[in-house]
Amino acid sequence: MNASPEVEFRPLTVPASIDAADAADFIEMVAVRNTVYREISGSDDEAMSPEELLPYFAPDPDETRRMWVVVEGGRIVGRVGVDIPHEAGSRVAFWLIELLESAQGRGIGTRAYELVEQTAREFGRTVLQSWAEHPDAPGERLDSPTGFGSIPIDRPARFYRRLGYVLEQVERKSLLDLAESRAEIDRLLDVARAASTGYRVVQWTAPTPPEHVAGYAWAKSRMSTDAPSAAMEFDEETWDAERIARHDARYLESGRTVLVTAAVHEASGDVVAFNELVIGEDHAAVTHQEDTLVLKEHRGHKLGLLVKCAGLVAWREVAPASPRVITWNAEENRPMLDINEAIGFAPAAYNGAWKKVLA
Repeated sequence: MNASPEVEFRPLTVPASIDAADAADFIEMVAVRNTVYREISGSDDEAMSPEELLPYFAPDPDETRRMWVVVEGGRIVGRVGVDIPHEAGSRVAFWLIELLESAQGRGIGTRAYELVEQTAREFGRTVLQSWAEHPDAPGERLDSPTGFGSIPIDRPARFYRRLGYVLEQVERKSLLDLAESRAEIDRLLDVARAASTGYRVVQWTAPTPPEHVAGYAWAKSRMSTDAPSAAMEFDEETWDAERIARHDARYLESGRTVLVTAAVHEASGDVVAFNELVIGEDHAAVTHQEDTLVLKEHRGHKLGLLVKCAGLVAWREVAPASPRVITWNAEENRPMLDINEAIGFAPAAYNGAWKKVLA
């Protein structure tokens, strides 16, 4: 499919390894990905190496991932991706279009979007959802329908609206300075421990210990039902021992380290809260805080504060040179934002969550 005689949307070849003869497109795609994120945020905090990213493109029984590289004048200037979850009865597809600044404003994104809807229809999906970072800027703004947060009506926002998308939610990207927050984290961990009698903290790095696989799998499945999602649609995910093993294997194969900090309910032995901290092979780089959840029926005991602070304290031994942590939360998720702000996280940027329902 061509946007013009000079632009090609070429299916991404996923090599068996980065050293394979057919790895060139994948390697260049990763470099363009990193440049796009640097152009948006002004930092390399979200950069990954080809070696780190490759395991996430391996065949996956939980979803189908389709990706194309956007080639203009013989070089890759962007990528288009569509993810199709395999949950029974799913209506949803998730997608991204990322272009270098030099490739924007010339209709390439609009042509690329044709691949998105075409792929969604091939899989019988009618709910299309996508996220974009909207750096703060003066001028007209668009409020989230949740009543929490807003974004500037910038080029990405205009793009989504032109395609018939509706802003459903605003997410906050927050940063934590690990050195400056150290004393407060220690203090808050004591507060959380005092408030969470009847619960104990367990921690591990991948692979998940056998005694925690079932509890971690159940808690991971609850991310799709218990986290605030506004009008965005997420299938209820099924997690079992095999899915946890695949989850862990991606981290191990990519050379990334994940520390899971969980709270176990003493009376039942259940994992009822967890937090994940992740870093790449460079342990002096930025840390990413990924999933954090407290099961609804165990809220009110400062378990969110407990697992976050206990994780950050243990992280000092895992990656002592990492300077900061990045995390994302829905703007309406005030309980979790309260915890983050108390720890020392500060707002850095905002993402829009966009949705369209096909006829």
